[in-house]
Amino acid sequence: MRGYVNRSELKQIVLFGLILLPTAILCYENKIHIGHITSVPLFVMLLLMLATRNIEIPISNIRTRKPELLPQHALALEKIYSVPVSQELITPKERVFDTKITINFAGVIIPTLAIVYLLLTGPITTSLEIALIITVITFLASEMIDGVGIEVPDYIGLLSLPLALLLSIENVESVIYVSSVVGIIAGCTASLLTIDREKNGSAYISIGGVGNFRAIYTITLIASLISYYT
Repeated sequence: MRGYVNRSELKQIVLFGLILLPTAILCYENKIHIGHITSVPLFVMLLLMLATRNIEIPISNIRTRKPELLPQHALALEKIYSVPVSQELITPKERVFDTKITINFAGVIIPTLAIVYLLLTGPITTSLEIALIITVITFLASEMIDGVGIEVPDYIGLLSLPLALLLSIENVESVIYVSSVVGIIAGCTASLLTIDREKNGSAYISIGGVGNFRAIYTITLIASLISYYT
């Protein structure tokens, strides 16, 4: 685990929790779904994602440079992103981070299992075509935040909505979810592979975690609620 709960993180949890309240009612009445993921499994998935948002699974290590101005901004970054930047700066190596590349359990593992199930039980071509577009947009819109990781706009998944409505209105919530989540994860991975290690650095860089979990969770909620109207 990397993140912790401060005031900023608490506000985010409360906000998502408030959104989950009407979602719980709709799930109880069996009125929302994502493809073949029915109401009860969907609500369990949403709860699990929120509960496991700070669990990181290490997959690799690289070396990245410690930016000279990072210590001055560390406290501000901690307040915004709820990660221990100041503590992570204290390492045996003065000029470089031994950066851990991780995948977030809530932002990658859980959505990947859901997506595999959806692709096996629903339309594949349309979802993957839109996912390619979202991947490119995410890559262009992403930013490497020193000390934090790769950040993408929270609204990035919404860009799949008009395309899904045009190309697959009968499965719109499933197409939105699959294309957006695949696009966000792939776009962040592409950004990771192209970062300038001599210029940017962080002790951790997470795919699906700090900096991009909110985008994944937001589109999961939106896709769920859209199913109520379709």
